[in-house]
Amino acid sequence: MAVPDSRVQRAYRVRISFFLLAAVLALVVWVVASQAVQTLKVLDVVEQERDRWQRAGPVIEALKLKDGSVVADIGSGAGYFTLKLASIVGDKGNVLAEDILREPLAFLWFRAFLHHRPNIHVIRGEPDNPHLPEDQVDAVLIANTYHEFVHPRAILNRALNALHSGGRLVVVDRGPLPGEEESGEFETQHHERDPSEVEADLRATGFGLISRNDRFIEKPAPERPGDRPDNHSWWLIVARKP
Repeated sequence: MAVPDSRVQRAYRVRISFFLLAAVLALVVWVVASQAVQTLKVLDVVEQERDRWQRAGPVIEALKLKDGSVVADIGSGAGYFTLKLASIVGDKGNVLAEDILREPLAFLWFRAFLHHRPNIHVIRGEPDNPHLPEDQVDAVLIANTYHEFVHPRAILNRALNALHSGGRLVVVDRGPLPGEEESGEFETQHHERDPSEVEADLRATGFGLISRNDRFIEKPAPERPGDRPDNHSWWLIVARKP
């Protein structure tokens, strides 16, 4: 029995629709993949530039990590420090990379895959909770992130609970320009945190101070191509859980 023309036409339209949908999806995937590859290339350039001024080596040294250590990177972003930490702690160790933003964590997950770093564990945190396991962490790093905290004491409490006794906390961030801390407009116009305030937060939370360097980095080069250098100094605070 002959198939009615209407049924043939419907089947044809369905096939054409599926073909067009597949073509559109393939195009979207290609565009997204191309953008992701370009972003990864930009990240590599940015991090190479950052290596010139960030003094990542001394920051990591302050954590006192060893093979097999568990370290948390709070505010990891796309993984500038995370990838470096993963090579330090080795296959037997773990890096808990936490951030509250999905996009940089997605790039970090992909970068960890490309670098063959299964010891990197991505964690999506909240403004007052980095979701770290209690009493299972040897060291915590907060790099270029403290000034973004809306609830710094809550984050510090979580970090304290996550650390083993004697575990270290290292905080490195950009300080205010000379004279800014005396300005009444400083808190509303700037994100930078004075190291004295951060030290007070740490002590109030229960951390013991090991060292503090208010001039850890002097006048760093721009972090991103096109940025202008500034006169900010970066400070470094090392503390420990009693």
